Amino acid sequence: MGKLSLAVDIGASSGRLIAGHLEEGVLKLEEIYRFENKIIKNLDQFCWDVDTLFMEIKKGIHECSKRGLEPDSIGIDTWAIDFVLLDEYDQPLTEAVSYRDPRTAGMMEEVFKVIGKEQLYLETGIQFLTFNTIYQLEALRRDRPEVLTRAKTFLMIPDYFNYLLTGKKSNEYTNATTTQLVNAFSKNWDADIIEKLGINKEIFQEIMPPGTVLGKLKKELAADFGFDLEVILPATHDTGSAVVAVPEVENTIYISSGTWSLIGVENRFPICVPKARQYNYTNEGGVDYRYRFLKNIMGLWMIQEVKRNYKDQYSFSELVELAREAADFHTIINVDDGRFLKPDHMIAEIQDYCTEKNLPVPETPGEIAKCIFVSLAESYQNAILEIEEIFEQEFKTINVIGGGCQNEYLNQLIANKTGKVVIAGPSEATAIGNLAAQLISLGEIGDLKEARTIIKRSFDLKGFTPAGSEVNEECAL
Repeated sequence: MGKLSLAVDIGASSGRLIAGHLEEGVLKLEEIYRFENKIIKNLDQFCWDVDTLFMEIKKGIHECSKRGLEPDSIGIDTWAIDFVLLDEYDQPLTEAVSYRDPRTAGMMEEVFKVIGKEQLYLETGIQFLTFNTIYQLEALRRDRPEVLTRAKTFLMIPDYFNYLLTGKKSNEYTNATTTQLVNAFSKNWDADIIEKLGINKEIFQEIMPPGTVLGKLKKELAADFGFDLEVILPATHDTGSAVVAVPEVENTIYISSGTWSLIGVENRFPICVPKARQYNYTNEGGVDYRYRFLKNIMGLWMIQEVKRNYKDQYSFSELVELAREAADFHTIINVDDGRFLKPDHMIAEIQDYCTEKNLPVPETPGEIAKCIFVSLAESYQNAILEIEEIFEQEFKTINVIGGGCQNEYLNQLIANKTGKVVIAGPSEATAIGNLAAQLISLGEIGDLKEARTIIKRSFDLKGFTPAGSEVNEECAL
């Protein structure tokens, strides 16, 4: 058996540790440990419980010991944008506030007073989302300026976990780009933007690319686990890792389907043209300094919230089947409306939207689920048309990766709506991409191209061709 790597992949609703190694040219996976994650309310703010999450990471590593496994390396990826600030004693100054917290309301406009929207996009190439790190920092400057004054270290969530493991501070490249504070061309912190915003540039750490060996575990952790291992930076932004697992990137649009849907293409250079800004596309950093030219779409967050609203009475697969059965119900909503970002009750919000727009109101679980899935397909198609306009070419294939690719009903809706072939898989794309970056660093895999060849032969992919016109008919409403 080749070297064994351990991927820690934490999303908005769950986390998992997955071990991987190469065996006769095939990447083999083994799930070691899985745990829940959720936003908690703390002092009137929506936050992540990073202390509990780190405890769960350690539990997962202990589980390796129980199974007789001694990984050679570990890599951590999470969602983007959110961060922790440390004081002069390396203690957290704030909670790890979630991007879904409303503190950033109006902050984008405040930033634009200091640096124009056009200039900000031209320099960073990052899409304008109300909760981007830059606007979270602006909210802190307005509401708690003493925190920014005391701050000595800025770490994004996976950077913070890596610090707890190794004692070493760094900002990983792919996640750092999502802050809207990194220059798209220099690939480094944009000192001009940071200075204009009145932020101490010294709090930001050296930006390190995926594949960097950060170092060994702290001695006390190695003793606790019973073994030592290298901490290697994958693309610590989960979408950055997921895109590594897209088997074919030529003439292919990918959809990383999870809590969010990230739809785009891989590119060799940033596209900061006015049309890309107008359509709000982003140029996030990727492995091997590729650029992920993509757009955020609300994603499966909506069905996750619906499931929660029904007090988990229905599984996701049951909601899909109920959606199939609701064949006679036809309503499309704008899933990217800001009202769906963090509503008090997702079902009521969807119904209120339909009432306000004079659309048929979904009442049953199947109608609500179908409304979401068909509306997602509509949103994907709109984004694809924008991408094809910007690139002045037609893309033949859509590759859906991540947990959402297991929803065959949605895959078929996408194929029907877009008229393109949809390839589904791999489902564990983020963990696979995380592992691939580690194995490249360890010398087990030569480069990104070889990694994608290995991934293509290691995992079953399923194709969906356009059939029928269900979505097209519904979009006429």
